[in-house]
Amino acid sequence: MASPTPHRSVRSLSLALLRDQGGASAVEFAMTAPILFLMVAGSLDMAQGYYVNTVLQGAVNAAARKSSLQSGQTSSATLDGLVTTMITNVMPKATVTFVRKNYAEFTAVGMPEDFTDTNKNGKYDSTECFVDMNGNGVWDADMGKTGLGGANDVVVYTVTVNYKRLFGLGSYLGLPLSQTIHATTILKNQPFATQSSRTGTSICP
Repeated sequence: MASPTPHRSVRSLSLALLRDQGGASAVEFAMTAPILFLMVAGSLDMAQGYYVNTVLQGAVNAAARKSSLQSGQTSSATLDGLVTTMITNVMPKATVTFVRKNYAEFTAVGMPEDFTDTNKNGKYDSTECFVDMNGNGVWDADMGKTGLGGANDVVVYTVTVNYKRLFGLGSYLGLPLSQTIHATTILKNQPFATQSSRTGTSICP
């Protein structure tokens, strides 16, 4: 019996290799696995952010409602502690900070202190006179006073949470390893007493 020629043997081997699909799945998985992992990790990061934001918003709303009561005037630290506990139960290493500003009425929220625009340029300059509404002795682009205020005052309660992302893969896309989210609510304190009047002090540098 004649043995196959070398040319025919190489050709048969080539055809056999072309028909062999045994390693194709492994190669395809190796190519698609990184993309799949990035998609799953990104989705989990987004889900984590959504969940933390939902918990934060609920905690802020609950604390703000309690702080609008007369009893809330002396328990702001306790209320902040409750919010911190709710957040750290979800993200144990999160950093939580609080800012409270109060105003006489809703229309004053975020408004600047009045000033005399001497040079008519539409902005405050350090040499111009202004009305100091929050008592800190300097002109502010936001006239709110720090703290809970008093009866009938409007309070802007803002909580900021900073936490590390679950996977941190966003760094490959130029995103920071940590995530910062904010929650703000605006409420009016209950009329548990007569609202204090606010009068500004005119200051001319």
